[in-house]
Amino acid sequence: MSGEFGVVLVAALLVAALIAAVFVIRTRRVVATPAERAVHATLHTAATAARALRKGLDAESAAASVPHLRELTGAAGVALYDNDAARLAYDGDIWTDATLAEAGRAAQAAAFGGRRVLTGTAPALIAQPLLPDDSEALGVLVVASPTRPDPGLLGAIGEVARYATGQLELAELGASRARLDRAEVLALRAQISPHFVYNALNTIASFVRTDPDRARELILDFADFTRYSFRAAGQYTLLADELKNIDRYVTLERARFGPALDVKVQVAPEVLGVVVPFLALQPLVENAVRHGLAGRHSGSITVIARDEGADCVISVEDDGVGMDPEVLRSAHADALDTDTSDDRAHVGLTNVDHRLRAAFGNDYGLIVETAPGAGTKVVMRVPKFRPGVHV
Repeated sequence: MSGEFGVVLVAALLVAALIAAVFVIRTRRVVATPAERAVHATLHTAATAARALRKGLDAESAAASVPHLRELTGAAGVALYDNDAARLAYDGDIWTDATLAEAGRAAQAAAFGGRRVLTGTAPALIAQPLLPDDSEALGVLVVASPTRPDPGLLGAIGEVARYATGQLELAELGASRARLDRAEVLALRAQISPHFVYNALNTIASFVRTDPDRARELILDFADFTRYSFRAAGQYTLLADELKNIDRYVTLERARFGPALDVKVQVAPEVLGVVVPFLALQPLVENAVRHGLAGRHSGSITVIARDEGADCVISVEDDGVGMDPEVLRSAHADALDTDTSDDRAHVGLTNVDHRLRAAFGNDYGLIVETAPGAGTKVVMRVPKFRPGVHV
């Protein structure tokens, strides 16, 4: 019996070895042909150049990218110039002081008049503007060739220039988005109700004589709240930090309203490290406080953050007066054109909705559930991880 088992075992091992050998042979055949190696090398070179150019065009990114741009063109030398024809970096042994001076003149002409090909110089120079559609040149790529450039080289230079231009456009798009995000954060800070600040300070003042220790604690909470809200950090923060700031806000409001304001917070521990847009929860909770207590002696607010697979779902619900969904939709559309207290709240919600969609896609905007007399529930869904979104 054991002999049969040994034969079976040896046979199985032989089959496994044969399969492994076939797999290796097939794998080598798939990835090891000269053409495939060349394609892989070209893609790797292009990706390496892109990583530098995605930071924008300056001396540092130019120095990092010119060796790879030269490899992509197959030229003897490559130089990069900015949109004012100032040289940023060059690569290749073919360059001399005289050649660089001539290349600078060619770059200046190309920046304003399209491609320039100089064949009367040694080496020949091709100055190709990095020209987006319907826009001014972002820079100039100058290629040096020891021989007269043929159509193949000119075509390669044109394609490499288009590729570099695309990366620089993505860099500018990223910079524009970052500027927009910063502007939206500033706009959201401006929406922090001046009435809240005024009322918080008045509440603190009322405790100064009657309960100095309580006044001292509230002053610290107010200082921490404003310090966080007006911090100079990026556009994102951890959910844990947002919740801490909400706790300070609720503490200040509770000091004002007393037991009339009931706030419950339920948070799954596993979502505390989720990254959310900065000041994403403040407008939701402030809106709930305002409408939860509007014309009433008391109000209840519930904040829940739960884990739902790949997403974190945060809801802020009040049992207040609610509103007509059509009125809310109209106010949402017109929020930027109005300046009442309620409309400022709608601006805050609109701002958060826009920032969520910009960061995570249209599947991640705010969802508002409300009806007259039925309270309001605002739901915010964020992915637990998204490339490029970090604190």
